Parts: sequence; structure tokens; C-alpha cells
Amino acid sequence: MAKFKINGKWLLGIGYPQGPVISVAMSVINTNYKHSTEDEVRELLLQVLAAPQDYLEHALLDKIAVKLYQEEVEKPAIIPLKEEAVPYTVYGASFIDEGAVKQMTGAVHLPVAVAGALMPDAHQGYGLPIGGVLATENAVIPYGVGVDIGCRMCLSIIDLPETVLTGQYDKFKKELESKTVFGAGGILKADKDDAVLDRKEFEEIPLLKRLKDKAVMQLGTSGSGNHFVEWGIVEVLDVENKLDLPPGRYVALLSHSGSRGMGAQVANEYTKLARELCPLPQHVQHLAYLDLNSEAGQEYWLAMNLAGDYASACHHLIHKRLIKAVGGNILLRVENHHNFAWKERYEGKDVIVHRKGATPAGEGVLGVIPGSMTAPGFIVRGRGYEQGLNSASHGAGRQMSRSKALKSITGHDLRAVLKEHGVTLIGGGLDEAPMAYKDINTVMAAQQELVDIIGRFTPKIVRMADPGPSED
Repeated sequence: MAKFKINGKWLLGIGYPQGPVISVAMSVINTNYKHSTEDEVRELLLQVLAAPQDYLEHALLDKIAVKLYQEEVEKPAIIPLKEEAVPYTVYGASFIDEGAVKQMTGAVHLPVAVAGALMPDAHQGYGLPIGGVLATENAVIPYGVGVDIGCRMCLSIIDLPETVLTGQYDKFKKELESKTVFGAGGILKADKDDAVLDRKEFEEIPLLKRLKDKAVMQLGTSGSGNHFVEWGIVEVLDVENKLDLPPGRYVALLSHSGSRGMGAQVANEYTKLARELCPLPQHVQHLAYLDLNSEAGQEYWLAMNLAGDYASACHHLIHKRLIKAVGGNILLRVENHHNFAWKERYEGKDVIVHRKGATPAGEGVLGVIPGSMTAPGFIVRGRGYEQGLNSASHGAGRQMSRSKALKSITGHDLRAVLKEHGVTLIGGGLDEAPMAYKDINTVMAAQQELVDIIGRFTPKIVRMADPGPSED
């Protein structure tokens, strides 16, 4: 009969922590208790796990006990949450999923939380819900910013009449397809002369130094998932002429993407560091934060801002290539981040405002809120509503998870809705079909006190990555 031997998987299964104690326990048990039964070994090891201090002098089990005891002593204490949450306002509560509300409720119990708001496009994400806005006191939450740091919208209105797009449709489609690169592995060999690559942070922060080559290769490219570049028509509705552009219809280019692999790596590395320095209860551990007075906090802040500027540079290079290719010139550009953290004022004090999938909407601030590949997007002007933390939605927001969309939407369904709206799609997957998203008009109606609509964008030719995982 074979003798019972334990392995790492077995130890993890009975509750032993990952780490050096695993190999020590395997060595001790398999050497000294090889004639014991599995039940006897399990009971013995569970006793040591429950009270390692009682076995520090044990003739055989002391080595296991010492490892467990060291981990227990060195383990930082869990930081308690606020007993009473800070208030937060919900917009469009009737069509926000329970998971997003639960995540936001956890966030406003953080010790550093000052105020919160949940936008009408909100749905469950990681850390903060997508559509979640959180103000904190002198602390930044990497996963409150998001994995795709500086993910943003960029709209260029150009000096070409609508008839040029309709009359040269094939040319616009060809240039859009040939002059864009999408996806996690997407790289571009041109357009590398940009000041963002000369930033000192690439030399001063070790992580960024390691990521610079990737940043160089991906500059001017777009992400996967819900990221896009699209030609369409903008209708300027700004009767007050705040845009300094006469009301009318113009050809426009709209893009949505972020800081690519560099931003994702920064987010993951500093979230890991934050979780080590800031142990929180399990249900909010992704909201671990960094004190802005600490070296780690300052380093992340610099890296985050660089990633945001890098994302902006990617958009500008994409727009430069495409607008030149169709013989246009930019009349007006409107752009904004929606995965970022800002230093702002709230009720008379300095705070850090995290907008995870939310658009800045301070008084007079311009922004772009897209719909879906067939639904309109909107140029908006912020109304500076403090109760909403000077924010608005960043889009329509998902009403189906990606997996649910893939199961319930067919290629026929997608082709039918594209035809109905006169939209040409290059790339894209069923998980990005318009039916997977909330009605953008319903979302906009729920945030009338947050923004004024001053323009409408109608997509005509949409370019997305081939189906695959999202970076957003």
C-alpha cells in the first residue's frame, strides 16, 4: 500500500497560506509522518495552523510553527473602514445594476473617502464600478483610476462638408482601415516623434524605464474591446456659440482609447504595491490606496499623469494621420479623460477626485459622451454640479456583460442593426453590439443637471479591434 504524501495543492486546500511554509511543511510531514493517515496529518496540521505559538518548541513541528508564526506577526493589521459611509448621489438608479451599487457602497466606507457619485451609465467593474466617482483626502487609488489609465475621448471637427464623406465613402473607409492599428499586441513603426517620449519620468521611475520600449512601439495605436476610431457627422447645436463654431453639420473623427500596455502595467504594479501597504477588508481590497505624501503615492501620481499624456498623444497622432489622408483641417477639437484622478476642490477643501469611467463636467468644461456604434454621441458642456462631483457619464454603459452578449446576440442581429442605421463596421465583436449597451438617450436624460448638450455626433464608418479581450 502506497504511503500518504502531502503536496502544495493539498496544503493550500486545507487553508495553509501560499509561501515558504508550504515547502517546509511538505518536507517535515513527508519525512517524519509518512506512516500516518491523511486524516491524522490533516488534523495535526490544522492544529498547528490554528495556534502556531503552541508548537514553537515541538521536536518535529517547530519549523512549520515558526514559519506560520512569523507570517502572523509580520502580517499588517487590516485597516478598518468607516462605520458610517460618506454620502453619494446616484443618477439613473433604476437602470444601474446591483453589483455597481454594492461596489460604490464599499468605496464610500473607505477611511479616506470624502464624497461619491454614481453616474447613469454605471456597471460593475474592478475596484470602483465603471461610472463611479470618488473624492478622497490626500490619497490615490490605482484601481479607482482603472487599468486603462487616461482612457479618453477625442473628437476632431474638420473643414469638410457632409457631402464629402458621402461622396467619397470608400476613400474614408479605406484610410480608416489602413491607417489604424488595434489590439493588445498592436504596434506601429511610424509617428514616433512626440515630446511625450522625452519625458523625464521614463528615466526617473524604474517601472516606466522598463516600459518605454513598449510605449514607443504602441504610440499612435488603439486598444481592443470597446475602443474605436470612427468617421461621422457632427451637428453643432450650440446656440450660445460657446464652441466658437457656427451651428451646422460637419465631418468629424471620433476616437476612444487609452494608454495601452504601458498604462495597464502601471495600474497593475501600483495596485499590487497599494495592497501590500494598505491592507483592507477583502470585499474592498481592490480599493487599496496610496498616501500622496508617500514616495509610492508620488511615484504613481507621476506615472499616472505620464500615462494620461501618452494616451492623448496616441489620439492626436491617429487624428493627424487620418485627417491629412482625406485632405481636411481641424476646425475644433474636444477631448477628455475618463479614467483618471484629479486634484480638485470640494466643499472648500482639497480632494483627489477619481473618475473611473466618468467625464469631467466642471462649469463650462467641454467633453464627449459617446453612445454605441450605431447610437449618437454628444458634445457636452459641464454645469459644475458639486453634488455630482462635477462629473457625468462616459458613455451609454453596458446593460449586458460581454459573456451574456456573446450568448444572446447573433451576427444576423448585428448586421441588421448596422444596416438600419447606415453604419459600416470594420472589426468589432458581438460583445460590442449596440444591443449590449443602455439607451444613450435615457442615460443623457438622467444627467440633465450635470451637463448641457451642445452637439451631436452620428457615426458612419466605425473601426474597432477584431474580437478579443478589452483593456478598458
